[in-house]
Amino acid sequence: MGLREPLLDLIGLALPPRCPGCGDVVDADHRFCAICWGGMRLIAPPWCATCNLPFEHDRGAAAQCGACLSDPPVHDGVRAAVAYGPAARHLALRLKYGGRTGFAVTAARAMTRLMPEDAELLVPVPLHRWRIWGRRFNQALLIARALGKDANVPVAPDLLRRVKSTPLLRGLGPRGRAKAVAGAFALAPEAKDAIRGKAVILVDDVHTSGATTTACARILKRAGAHSVTILCWARVVDDADAD
Repeated sequence: MGLREPLLDLIGLALPPRCPGCGDVVDADHRFCAICWGGMRLIAPPWCATCNLPFEHDRGAAAQCGACLSDPPVHDGVRAAVAYGPAARHLALRLKYGGRTGFAVTAARAMTRLMPEDAELLVPVPLHRWRIWGRRFNQALLIARALGKDANVPVAPDLLRRVKSTPLLRGLGPRGRAKAVAGAFALAPEAKDAIRGKAVILVDDVHTSGATTTACARILKRAGAHSVTILCWARVVDDADAD
């Protein structure tokens, strides 16, 4: 036996794996404790046939929510691993602001089951360069890379760019959010050839109002994407949970 195994055992004792939701010690990396796992709502059918908003009961495979019936979205669905709640929020905040970049892998592992079968290209929602300078990374890109590795789908980190810094959208109404992200995104010069005809997966960490991803999806569709499906770690289902 070499020195590696005993050293890893010592590291495991000193720095045991912890639940991404509450920080309690767990038996392996990327696993939630029983309380956090039991408190999370996994998102799966039955859901809206257009935007994948979960329904409380099965309304039929073609059923749509009221919002999609009145104003059909630009995108081709929003697939989220879990509904936004305490444990999901804790992971997202520690990833984004706490520098816990390993949580991108945790999120991606839960998201892989929702990857569309026809996925051809993963595009992360971009951050403005000022945000990246302050944070040092784009959490959506980290998740996309982990997803790409798990699902064997290529990642295109630079095709979509955020060219305008935007304010926090929290507290803004639908019109205010749409106005805030107007003109915030643009395609790289070579993007159209890479996107045209592709089933694109737009990757993000949390889907709240949808203003940002809608702006991104619209640009990708105009560039010729065959479809744009949004795939994220958590989705706000109840407006009372938005923060």
